Formats: sequence, structure tokens, C-alpha cells
Amino acid sequence: MPETLTLYSNPMSRGRVARWMLEEVGQPYEVRYLDYGPAMKTPDYLKINPMGKVPALVHGDRIITEYAAICAYLADEFPEAGLAPKERSAYYRWLFFGAGPLEATVIIKALGVEVPADKRGMVGFGSLQTTLDALEIALTESPYLAGDRFSAADVATGSQIGWGLRFGTIEPRPVLQTYWDRLSERPALQRANDADNSAMPPKEE
Repeated sequence: MPETLTLYSNPMSRGRVARWMLEEVGQPYEVRYLDYGPAMKTPDYLKINPMGKVPALVHGDRIITEYAAICAYLADEFPEAGLAPKERSAYYRWLFFGAGPLEATVIIKALGVEVPADKRGMVGFGSLQTTLDALEIALTESPYLAGDRFSAADVATGSQIGWGLRFGTIEPRPVLQTYWDRLSERPALQRANDADNSAMPPKEE
């Protein structure tokens, strides 16, 4: 019997990235939504993720946290989905770029924090400008981050680009917008978004 895939998530979290990846993989899975606050701090859930946050993926007796790690794990665990290329140098680079320099610099911007120019070497990403320049170069050379084929790197880092474009923390450079438009057409992303959107709390009148 196949081992159960269970995703612990919240529809307003990075769990959306993991759910997109699960849809791309095409294996049966279940989602258990947790509200922010006490629900993520219960003793039972802290056994799964001591950080008390989502997403967390449980696969049989294995636990994987951090959205980029979940994407990498699923790509390796289900190779038939074709989401990890054989030549993996660019794949590894960009798979973790989103959870590293890109996310860090976007959050810094969203918080209104300005890193002094003489301290940029300490933060590991330099500036948002240089981070986006690196992405733009990669996506000018190929349609996807790891080359000519869609991969888990596009799920993990592409999600960060999409959120940044939506919420205005990433400037709408034509190359980045065209890339995100391409990803937005994927049926797996549309299914994942429909499911998570339907679980969103109702808007207050």
C-alpha cells in the first residue's frame, strides 16, 4: 500500500507552494489546515514541526519541512513526474535561490528595512536589484530556471516571483512577468489555487 502524503498547511501561507508541488507530482494526498496561533503550537503538531509553523509534509514515517525542501523531496521521491532534471547544477542553484536571497530581500523590503550599502555583504543577498538582475539573466537565457523544461525549481522560486509581482515587492520587469504568466497557465497550479482559495476565511463585510 502506498504511504500516505499529508500536508499541514494554511491557505495564507507558503503551504501553497507545497500544495502546487503535490499537484504537479500527481500522487494522492490530503491537506490538514491549521489556523495561525495556538493550533500550530499544540504538543502533537510540535512533534511534527518544532518551529510551530507550516508547511510540513508527512510521508509515511518521514517528515519534511520548509517549502523548498518539500519541493526537492517530492521531485526525488516521484521521479516519474519529471520535475528534477538529470543535470542538476542550475536546478539546485535556483531551487534554493527563492528560499534564500530572493525571499530574504523581498521580506526586508516589505518590512521597510533598508540595509546600509556598507553592510550589504553581511546579509547574503546584496540588494533586491542584484537579486532580480540574477533572475532576469537566467530567464533571458532559458524559459525556465533550470533550462528548457519546467522543474521543481520553478515551483519553489517561481512562487516567490509570483507573490512578489502580485503584492508589489518585486518590480514587474517584462522578463519576470512573462515567466510568471507562463507558470500561471499550468493546470496543477490552477488546481492548487482553487483548492486553497476555497479554504480561505470569508472576507469581512
